[in-house]
Amino acid sequence: MSKQAKGFGLIEMMIALVLGLVVVAGIIQVFIAARGTYVSQNASATMQEDARYALSKMVQEIRMVGMFGCLATVKDASSSSNFTPNFYTPISFTTDASGASILTMNTADVGSNGGAPTWTIVSDCVTSATAYDGVKAPVSGQVAFPIRNVVYTFKNNQLYLGSGAAAAVLVNNVKAFNITFGMAGILSATAVSSYSATPTSAD
Repeated sequence: MSKQAKGFGLIEMMIALVLGLVVVAGIIQVFIAARGTYVSQNASATMQEDARYALSKMVQEIRMVGMFGCLATVKDASSSSNFTPNFYTPISFTTDASGASILTMNTADVGSNGGAPTWTIVSDCVTSATAYDGVKAPVSGQVAFPIRNVVYTFKNNQLYLGSGAAAAVLVNNVKAFNITFGMAGILSATAVSSYSATPTSAD
């Protein structure tokens, strides 16, 4: 009585090995795709968070542009040579020779986390308001309004806060940075009638 041989042949083992490799390759592809999706979504979420932070900061500063205290006329006690042209142009959006877009604002400093102010307006809110360089403490009966000169620069797909060597990257991978100003039809109007990217001082 002969016994039948049991086990796997070479061909069967090769087929099983090939099928196993196909399954493993499929699992690896799914893992790589899932990892790529996670990395791209994480990068997108980070960029959106950075952009949301930058925009919320800019919106707060834009709302406080030109808020120079409680009196319309401010006396210049500043020793800074650029006080008059800069202080009385509360917001401007320009392009320099290199093609960088520059948003410059003179904005009331909100809170105590904004750093040292560029100017401080000291006023009694009745008869006098005087602007000084840097920090100036008010005396009895006076109020101090810290004002900062804030500069945002867009170049090389990056949004910078600050100017010159002190500029720090705020957001990377920015595709475009444009500012449009809402224009009122008349001086006493409370609603926007048109928009302009380059308004003149007469507007």
